[in-house]
Amino acid sequence: MDSLEAALHKHFGWRDFRAGQRPVVEAVLEGRDALAVLPTGGGKSLCYQLPALVRQGLVVVISPLVALMEDQVLQLQRRGIAAACLHAGLDAVRRQQAFAHLRDETLRLLYLAPERLQGEATQRMLENHAESGHLVALAVDEAHCISAWGHDFRPDYRRLGLIRRLCPGVPMLALSATAAPRVRADIIRLLALRSPLVQVSSARRDNLHYAMQRRPRDPMPQVLEALTLSQGASLIYARTRRSVERWAERLQEQNVDATPYHAGLDPETRQLALTRFLEQKRPVLVATVAFGMGVDRGDVRLVLHLDLPATPEGYLQESGRAGRDGLPAHCLVLFSPGDRTSLGWAMQASARKKGSNDEQRRLDLAQQQLRRMEAVAEGEICREQALLLAVGELVDPCGRCDRCCGPVQRRDWSTQAETLLSHLHDLDGTDMRRLGEHLALKEPGRGDRWTWLARRLVQEELISESNDGVQRLYLRESGRRFLDAPWPLDYAA
Repeated sequence: MDSLEAALHKHFGWRDFRAGQRPVVEAVLEGRDALAVLPTGGGKSLCYQLPALVRQGLVVVISPLVALMEDQVLQLQRRGIAAACLHAGLDAVRRQQAFAHLRDETLRLLYLAPERLQGEATQRMLENHAESGHLVALAVDEAHCISAWGHDFRPDYRRLGLIRRLCPGVPMLALSATAAPRVRADIIRLLALRSPLVQVSSARRDNLHYAMQRRPRDPMPQVLEALTLSQGASLIYARTRRSVERWAERLQEQNVDATPYHAGLDPETRQLALTRFLEQKRPVLVATVAFGMGVDRGDVRLVLHLDLPATPEGYLQESGRAGRDGLPAHCLVLFSPGDRTSLGWAMQASARKKGSNDEQRRLDLAQQQLRRMEAVAEGEICREQALLLAVGELVDPCGRCDRCCGPVQRRDWSTQAETLLSHLHDLDGTDMRRLGEHLALKEPGRGDRWTWLARRLVQEELISESNDGVQRLYLRESGRRFLDAPWPLDYAA
């Protein structure tokens, strides 16, 4: 056992590194920048925790969520490792304790929200620790948040390049569970990483079973069935705070001990919900999608989404909360065709409120990602294969998901597609609803099927769709070529 393995065993009780961890730890200890893209459950946090303990110095970690910071600090303190976080919800006693440990240089891990880096006191602290040689490394967790191409862009992350100027000689480590090639390029450029080690591990999770189903008017029977089959913790994601609370109440009425969690709850209630999720044997937590980042519970056997996820990359991270112990787990999405419309309207309203050209560009990207996620949900190929394609990874079919294991009845829709595209050509653009109504006259009672086909043709890039929330459709040049020489379009009916 060499010195790194000895330190790993001493502090964490493990004898072997997981795939991709050791090269990153070695790079940081050598003073080299690094970008680590390791799947959820792949042990990203160890890549910056171990260097702090080996060097007996301080690692400052930039983290986007209070829940993530609090959970990691709690886990480290339970191991006897000096760790603290600084955020707006911290009480005076814990804040004073953190500063005292900083002053006497006994703190090993300090977690900060990105906006705190704009404060003069924080900047002076970083500069002082860098000058004294006590600052081992700077780590940026959830680094995809810095990129407009990423699935969870955060403006505060754009300003993180500042820490390179404050601490020019300190190695910087950027980490993410998923990052497509263009997101990785953005991270390296915007954080000014210098000749970094780029460690990318496969996002494939061999123990996860993916399934996606159309959501009925009341999905409660499907939810209860999934919970009954779950043999561990269950995490249910809902899109809005109101939906989280409503679903928690409905499940409680069904004698399911469900706990709500969202950012609108007071800190004490959120902490109680987090503690219950971590400590109960088979907890059921209903939360908005921000919950779970960095939460270390290995036996989550079910991750259930009650709405269409906004992006494939985001869904990979959210579903990745399941089965971190390596045992089988299920990931179920219950979606409706209306989800993309409601999500699109919400995105449009947010961009209109902020009112900048940058926001409009980000809206366009978000709409593209949303269409890609809908294509995964309604597509016929392997779920995992389709999801990983979104992050630039080409894999064989998984053999475990509902598409790989279930029968798929396919039908040639090229004749109907030709009809739809011809009408769209004649109308010179129209919205989704009117197109469905117009074509339903040719096939009474089938307006919903024409709307479904129009969405598929948007996914096939034969039709373009406006991002103004109206869903106005236009014929693409590729659609015109299809009309000139149709080719087979085989879809599941």
